[in-house]
Amino acid sequence: MYMITEVEKAVRIPPVELKDDIESVIENLTRDVYEGRLGEDKTFTLLVNNVRAIGPGRIVHGDGAVYQTVRFDQVVFKPKDNEVVTGVVVEIVKFGAFVRFVPLDGLLHVSQVMDDRVDIDESNQRLVGKESGRFLAVGDVVRARIVSIDLNEKNPQDSKIGLTMRQPGLGKLQWIDEDNKKKGGDE
Repeated sequence: MYMITEVEKAVRIPPVELKDDIESVIENLTRDVYEGRLGEDKTFTLLVNNVRAIGPGRIVHGDGAVYQTVRFDQVVFKPKDNEVVTGVVVEIVKFGAFVRFVPLDGLLHVSQVMDDRVDIDESNQRLVGKESGRFLAVGDVVRARIVSIDLNEKNPQDSKIGLTMRQPGLGKLQWIDEDNKKKGGDE
């Protein structure tokens, strides 16, 4: 789920960064520190905007840096159980496919790709349905549902997110279009 929130946090300004244009220094440091990070509340900050310094900064004895309280708007993503996401297949492996959505990857286990027996064609980086002939390859855009979440706060790229496409309305976008055309043609 995407959200826009306003937060108040501190940013450390090293002595060498204390320059005439302190507003742009504060904005750049805030972006560097918070963008692309997973927070304690399990939200992934995608974008920081509208950075404002709040009050005077404080100097910590023995550090020499200024710790400035800042308030800013942020666009965050927080994956939720049963949420439907759209992503791109980035890798095919022996046990399924990795799908990238937002800044995270989810695992689409081979058993969750389609209601068909799936063969793995590693040399061509594809998962192929034995009866349907449908295939999933690197670069395909898919719609999937999140079925499990285990976020790693220290290294978000090591998070484990499980996906499924075995429901109506989910799957490779091309398959969804084909299924909708078949339904429309039968009526």
